[in-house]
Amino acid sequence: MSHRLFSPLPLRGVTLPNRIGVAPMCQYSCVDGLASAWHMVHLGSRAVGGAGLVLLEAAAVTADGRISPGDLGIWNEAQAQALAPIARFIAEQGAVPGIQLAHAGRKGSTSRPWEGKAGIPPERGGWPVMAPSALPFADGYPLPREMSEADMDGVVEAFANAARRAAAIGMQVIELHMGHGYLMHQFLSPLANLRRDAHGGGFEGRIRMPLRVAAAVRDSLPSELPLFVRLSATDWVDGGWDLPQSIALSQRLKAQGVDLVDCSSGSIRPGSQGSGEPGFQVPLAAAIRRDAGIATAAVGGITEARQAEAILQRGDADLILLARALLRDPYWPLRAAAELEATAPDWPVQYQRAVTRMRG
Repeated sequence: MSHRLFSPLPLRGVTLPNRIGVAPMCQYSCVDGLASAWHMVHLGSRAVGGAGLVLLEAAAVTADGRISPGDLGIWNEAQAQALAPIARFIAEQGAVPGIQLAHAGRKGSTSRPWEGKAGIPPERGGWPVMAPSALPFADGYPLPREMSEADMDGVVEAFANAARRAAAIGMQVIELHMGHGYLMHQFLSPLANLRRDAHGGGFEGRIRMPLRVAAAVRDSLPSELPLFVRLSATDWVDGGWDLPQSIALSQRLKAQGVDLVDCSSGSIRPGSQGSGEPGFQVPLAAAIRRDAGIATAAVGGITEARQAEAILQRGDADLILLARALLRDPYWPLRAAAELEATAPDWPVQYQRAVTRMRG
């Protein structure tokens, strides 16, 4: 049997060696946006573990676009240079390094999850936040100011500049975060975007800013590098952003040169996250792949090798992104190959004696 999970995935001039990717997972462990030894070990171990794609966590494109003071940043050259050896190490292990670019919008200036995930006031090191409309994410979160045209122009430029820095240090995949209640999702969802100008109202107005960002980033990247977009394909809330709108947006993104849609969901409001049952977001990836004619990644509630293989065999997605499963086991891809009796990624030569002993 041919195993799709361990088949290569060509995207523009980059080929993933297999279809297992590390989903972007915030570590909230930076100072001034700078990656540290934690990031090298955390990300490097997943590359050693056999993942074909290692996507770094959401990197803020501006200082005020961070979620928390501990967020990764790529708004200056020092931050980019701190990431360069990590990208290099990932590539040396045979994996493809990538990075997610993000702006938190109204979900910014908050404490880290293990510290309570509440707003941080300016007197404790917080910062003013902005959003499409002056609506806080939830009680206890900062009240954002409504963005001006100049604010929007600045964010578009910041995303483009961040993408250039990422490409220059060896990141081979760029993903734009347009989900999970962050700034681009705030523009998309009528639950967060109450604007009455050209960037609000109906579907065409609400997608205008995300499309501007995607176009600017595509133009800033070498043509051989693939561009991904993570969408919350539905808000799981009546009257919110939904799957038909995601399909229509994905068609437009494809026309702008986006190569793959990473299909997540929810988080425009507290508690709007869907069922959480195994594979609950896979139908979203399947629908966007089928109806928008674009490659997709399935993510969320995928934990077993046969489950992941079945998603690919059915044609529901082109790529499997794992998050918590890879936090629990960095060597999940190697173990999955053994379970499926597939041709495995190479174990590191430093570990070969353990593999030989295990097989013997």
